[in-house]
Amino acid sequence: MKRRKFIQQAGIITGLAGIAPIHAFSNDLLVAKKVRIGIVGGRFGASFFFHEQPNCIVEAVSDLREDRRNHLKKTYKCEKSYNSLDELLKDPKIDAVFLATPAPDHARHTIASLKAGKHVLCAVPLGMTIEECQEIKETVLKTGKNFMMAETSVYMQGTISARKFYKEGRFGEIFSAAAEYNHPGLEVLWFEDGKPTWRHGLAPMNYPTHCTALLISVTGERLKKVSCLGYGKGEGLLKNNPYNNPFWNETAFFQTDRGHPFRVEVNWKGALRNAERGEWRGEKMSFYLPTGHSSEPTLVTNASEMGKDDAGFEHTRNKVEPYEIPEWWQTDMLPESMRHKSGHDGSHTFITHEFIQSIVEERMPEVNIYEALAYTVPGIVAHQSSLKGGELLTIPDFDD
Repeated sequence: MKRRKFIQQAGIITGLAGIAPIHAFSNDLLVAKKVRIGIVGGRFGASFFFHEQPNCIVEAVSDLREDRRNHLKKTYKCEKSYNSLDELLKDPKIDAVFLATPAPDHARHTIASLKAGKHVLCAVPLGMTIEECQEIKETVLKTGKNFMMAETSVYMQGTISARKFYKEGRFGEIFSAAAEYNHPGLEVLWFEDGKPTWRHGLAPMNYPTHCTALLISVTGERLKKVSCLGYGKGEGLLKNNPYNNPFWNETAFFQTDRGHPFRVEVNWKGALRNAERGEWRGEKMSFYLPTGHSSEPTLVTNASEMGKDDAGFEHTRNKVEPYEIPEWWQTDMLPESMRHKSGHDGSHTFITHEFIQSIVEERMPEVNIYEALAYTVPGIVAHQSSLKGGELLTIPDFDD
């Protein structure tokens, strides 16, 4: 199904357009329909809550390492395990898989799982190249199986609030936006037991989805053009990385299909606060997520009273006030068994639930293949721009 047709048919089902409760199941479905899932990847994969979702049964787990397989078995109270994804995919009882595997393996693992007849939830990003992303899309459409990307920023409590504001029209037109993902010190994860991991030298814009989702999941815009600059010259631990990436940090300037600017920064190195945050600037209201963990969210509403600036000039003054983000995971957006804190600002329970319910309700999930492409591909093109000194490049359209 083409994205535009999907949006027309989905109506208010998708939480990307609003904030209606995601689940809409009946008691009959709770009893009659169960999704049997296999979980692959004993680190990130162990931080979700499939065993708490009413329509889900954890059928099996898998990791190449025995210690991580055992961790998954303990987490999900599941005794069945496999030494590899290839073995797990042969299990006819398994309906779906969660691929919490290294980023360079996502395309290969996703395509193999779809072809094996399994629904797929995959960690971010969708793929490492445009060609990989295109092949995944073709496989999703050919197999007819559900695909969802596990993008945490979509379900952060502040992002859910921003979607609510947008649906209510409180922003007016969002004329510009910005997002940043700061993860200084990440290079400690580049090596394990003296050997390089998949993270070694990964280009920042090849991991863009924690930023791109902060605009796209709120307004539905698509990123059409980009100019990007990088910081770094391939020095230090960047030497001899498998991606031939010379940059520690990258800053991209996007133009959307509505003509709006969107600035994105992904930074691995520097005197930075850890952050996964966004800001949406509108005609009537703006919303700023916290910087790091020591400040508070801020709402700015347009001028409603008179004031003076620091030069003594009288002017209309915008109202600036702190905003306490609701804990949406406590609401009926989730089934009662899942209303608790979870990883990445409460997002893990939402991702778990939305994937399973999309299968139960026989619909596309919120972060479907079209959204996954829209979050991932702009970053791939942005990195190409940075390698060309900031050349303005066009981002391909995958919505048809």
